[in-house]
Amino acid sequence: MTAQAGNDAFLRFTNVKKTYDHKTLVVKDFNLNVAKGEFITLLGPSGSGKTTCLMMLAGFEDVTSGEILINGRNVTSIAPYDRNIGMVFQQYALFPHMTIRENLAYPLKIRKLPKDEIRAKVEDYLALVELQAFGGRYPGQLSGGQRQRVALARALIFAPDIVLMDEPLGALDKKLREQMQFEIKRLHEQLGFTVIYVTHDQTEALTMSDRIAVFNNGVVQQCAAPHVLYERPANLFVADFIGESNKLAGVIESVADDSVQVRLDDGGLVRTLKANCTEVGQPTTVSVRPEKLNFTDRLGGSGNQVKARFVTRHYVGEYIRYHFETASGSELVVKNLNDSSAPHLNAHDEVALAWLPEDSQALDRSEVPPHN
Repeated sequence: MTAQAGNDAFLRFTNVKKTYDHKTLVVKDFNLNVAKGEFITLLGPSGSGKTTCLMMLAGFEDVTSGEILINGRNVTSIAPYDRNIGMVFQQYALFPHMTIRENLAYPLKIRKLPKDEIRAKVEDYLALVELQAFGGRYPGQLSGGQRQRVALARALIFAPDIVLMDEPLGALDKKLREQMQFEIKRLHEQLGFTVIYVTHDQTEALTMSDRIAVFNNGVVQQCAAPHVLYERPANLFVADFIGESNKLAGVIESVADDSVQVRLDDGGLVRTLKANCTEVGQPTTVSVRPEKLNFTDRLGGSGNQVKARFVTRHYVGEYIRYHFETASGSELVVKNLNDSSAPHLNAHDEVALAWLPEDSQALDRSEVPPHN
């Protein structure tokens, strides 16, 4: 699958493949065009190929076949130190025996910049990450969030062509992780650098990215803007991996211009958008997000409806998760705001759940790749 960023692509992966044993491809055919200044996230489960692609771009892994170009320059066989790439790792990779100022100065010294210019840049980047008062301290004297800000500043200070980030927030707790997400986005918007970001955290990817490439088994399943991936997943793997999806099995009964009618396994008939399943008689899975499902009184009886038996509910703070089961055994989840509209249900109560046709898609059951 090729992800386009227009004709002015700054970074290009072209037909890139990777194997370690000359038998099994861990990256099967990776094509990606990235515009200058874009924030692209490579997202997927462990072993899906995303980190291998990052390491090939950095030069730490050889490319089995294909090409990588940065600003028109083929870097496929160029040494890592000649690629002008900055890197931010999960474990910071700061020099423990150097002060924060010395850590920031290091990449400038090896590039032989004048001392006055180095001093000025170090102070500028300390201010940029709001650590002016910490320049004389050592990494061990800083918190995890502060060390990650230093690591980010050090990756940016020499003006790299691209900044690579490999699970950079994985070692932080939830609150710090969320703070650093906004910090990285602030710096990205302020400085306009190009980012290739690797994570397995779906929320992190949705929050930070211009586009997301979803990997599984060495193949990009879909590459698109966050809202497109979430609202219009290309297949069941993407629907499952990005957020949460309710799934109703059925068979396509009729086809219109942009929608299909599906006869569900429990006998109900629903209308849903076309996706990758468009033939009459084709087995399909209707995918609908939990927040798109409503109790029928919310939609005034319009839209699709399915009857389900209440099983249990979970209190999550700002919302409540209601769990249901249909007559055919499908499990459904409804997310309802924790307010006066939250209904009280007893075990085994039967209700009608409804959703709008444009809030669901007919996805091909046979095209679901195995989840690593």
